[in-house]
Amino acid sequence: MSGSQTPISGELNIPVSKYHAHRALVLASLAPGRSVIRGLSETRQVVWTIGVLRALGTKIEIEGDSYIVHGGRYHTRDDVVDHGSISAEGLLNVGSSGTTLYFMTGLAALADRPITLTGMKYFRRRPIKALLDALDQIGVRYTAENDCPPITVQPGEPEGGHVSIPGTLSQWLSGLLLLAPFARRETTIEVIGELNEQPYIDLTVRMMRHFGLEVEHSDDWRTFTVKPGQQATPAEYTMPPDIGSAAFGLAATAIRPSDVVFRGLTATRSADTDHPEAEFLDLVAAMGLPMEHDPETGFVRVRHDGIELAPLDIDCQPIPDLLPVLSTLATFASGTSRFRNVAHIRLKESDRVNAMLQLNKLGGDLTDTGSELLISGVDSLHGAPMSSFNDHRVLMSLAVAATRATGESRLTYPRAYRISYPTFLQAMTSVGLEMSIAAPAVEAKSQSRRALAS
Repeated sequence: MSGSQTPISGELNIPVSKYHAHRALVLASLAPGRSVIRGLSETRQVVWTIGVLRALGTKIEIEGDSYIVHGGRYHTRDDVVDHGSISAEGLLNVGSSGTTLYFMTGLAALADRPITLTGMKYFRRRPIKALLDALDQIGVRYTAENDCPPITVQPGEPEGGHVSIPGTLSQWLSGLLLLAPFARRETTIEVIGELNEQPYIDLTVRMMRHFGLEVEHSDDWRTFTVKPGQQATPAEYTMPPDIGSAAFGLAATAIRPSDVVFRGLTATRSADTDHPEAEFLDLVAAMGLPMEHDPETGFVRVRHDGIELAPLDIDCQPIPDLLPVLSTLATFASGTSRFRNVAHIRLKESDRVNAMLQLNKLGGDLTDTGSELLISGVDSLHGAPMSSFNDHRVLMSLAVAATRATGESRLTYPRAYRISYPTFLQAMTSVGLEMSIAAPAVEAKSQSRRALAS
């Protein structure tokens, strides 16, 4: 990446929400019959979920801009090989998708044979002990060395009953909720410790209900009751745009003069969209980003000649995945931003708090206190080498920041963005940001000096 403050302009096509895609596809796979899910996702995370479901006997077709899902009981009798998942071997490859791993570990017990879930080599250190302990409490039989993938799950409906699970990661609780309706007796789930990421749990519950599954919860979202022996029903569902992906384009428009239309995005505030990261719209508006509806297209348009960004003081407990991009924005704000309750953000694809401290290499001013991340805005940045830790959100957030740094910045694992936002590089360059993936050494000498990631 090389830095400039030149204006950017054009259109960005916002992909559909991967959060909705994972849940809709999994729930449709459990519903005997035909479901229609409108909106296609190209993210690698969703592609791995589709491969896993196909290996479990779910027929998933693409017609136009929709998935046609023929759900029902999981089975491995079809000869399916899809993105590393192999039905004949009872092998499910979740790649590096934590959502796929956490959702499907328990649901694998509904298959017709022992199922082994595995993933990329580095992903086999993914924390899953808390979920495994909870699944054990409701009668799921499994083996896993060091409580990490690969995990082999034995077939058999769970027993149900009372179970407790830490609220550290929403995906653990969502994985338990998705399995509970298929238990032999009523399941009561009690959240222990802090409840993080509540918006993601809310989405899971609402989508379960959309596919005919009954879930009740207490007002404080710490106790859930799920009736036994339920059956999901097929449904139609239209997926909303992905605010998490739009965030990178919005961040880019916030730190330089802009005239950009966000095609597919119609909401300018959280109240107007169904997405667990919708609060980003309110936060970036509070920082001073002007968002309006383009009268010609009806989509969100950002247009300004330069703005002064206000700092933030927010609780990151419900929206941990937004910390990287908010860190980039805070680096350009006038004042000091305070991000509270960041401990669980260290358990994502990388320790994202530590990863974003690399903004200091560019001349940023970030301090990690343990429970908080403090970021004071700076006047300028300079290029530097950094690591993305193969974490898509870290890569994209640091890349956007680096486009405002003087000189050249390099980031490792430059293709990590494909995991969640496959068109990121194309989208950012289309509006005028200087980013590229480094050419091989032999060709590099003939390349002009510009934004590079290697």
